[in-house]
Amino acid sequence: MDALSHVLAAVHLSAGAFLHAEFSAPWCIRAQVNAEDCRLAGTQPAHLMAYHYVLDGRLLLGIDDAPLLPLEAGEIVLLPRNDPHLLASASGLPARVIDHLIQSPAQGNGLASLRHGGGGARTHLICGFLGCAVPDNPLVQTLPSVLKLQVGNSPGGAWIEQAFRLAAVESAGQRQGAGTALNKLAELLFIEAVRRYLEALPSDRHGWLAGLCDPQVGKALALLHRQPAEHWTTEALARAVGLSRSAFAERFSRLIGQPPIRYLAHWRLQLAAAQLREGRSLAQIAYDIGYGSEAALNRAFRQHYGQPPGSWRKEHAAA
Repeated sequence: MDALSHVLAAVHLSAGAFLHAEFSAPWCIRAQVNAEDCRLAGTQPAHLMAYHYVLDGRLLLGIDDAPLLPLEAGEIVLLPRNDPHLLASASGLPARVIDHLIQSPAQGNGLASLRHGGGGARTHLICGFLGCAVPDNPLVQTLPSVLKLQVGNSPGGAWIEQAFRLAAVESAGQRQGAGTALNKLAELLFIEAVRRYLEALPSDRHGWLAGLCDPQVGKALALLHRQPAEHWTTEALARAVGLSRSAFAERFSRLIGQPPIRYLAHWRLQLAAAQLREGRSLAQIAYDIGYGSEAALNRAFRQHYGQPPGSWRKEHAAA
């Protein structure tokens, strides 16, 4: 597996759709995924990313002071940091909070529903979230605040768009099994959006994804992710990628933002957190990810996450 695949696996990605919304112009709302939305979908990830898929119609999305982003039918917008945002039929409209208008699904099945607006041109949305098991994954941290994807505009995207649209309609209609299909397709859309973003990165960009594109740093990342228990040194990694120690250390730190061995320590703790959620023992985890002892992993985990592994496991397993 390449480094991106390893990190995607460690994300332990999950997805949930919770709302089928019908808006009629003029309309403008404030939006942000919250814990209640996750409970509607039956899960509670450690880190939330919001998404909106436009079934029909068009709208504008606003976040912070950035220009309004137009969205049309067949497009999905992802907000990797779950920032508060506006959704509107046009610019300059007063924004409303309309959570109280959301209707829970009958018998707790299917999607909640929402109808709101002034009776004009209609827009249908599926609103949901993507979640990961660990809050500080390097992939999630390096993504921009907004990713927009025209789903069908790729060799493999057309069938995903058709399947997602069908699953969304069926889930809104409370057909059994449709919600599970919708969630899995949302995970595929996230991966496709990340891949498209990666392909479009400029050559002078810094960050984890830029490092992934660099021949030497990308190879080093793949080694660290594939063999985290190896007793890596900067010298050993430099030899493996064909650079001098100083040239490799400078290149890795410049692109990734931290030295390779510090990055490895962070990655090992990412793996530890993910495996704790799976119910593995601390001793097993310590051995698998390269810590000399359970006590050493306990100290490092407490320092990084602010609580011992046992407490972290209870908190996140309960969620």
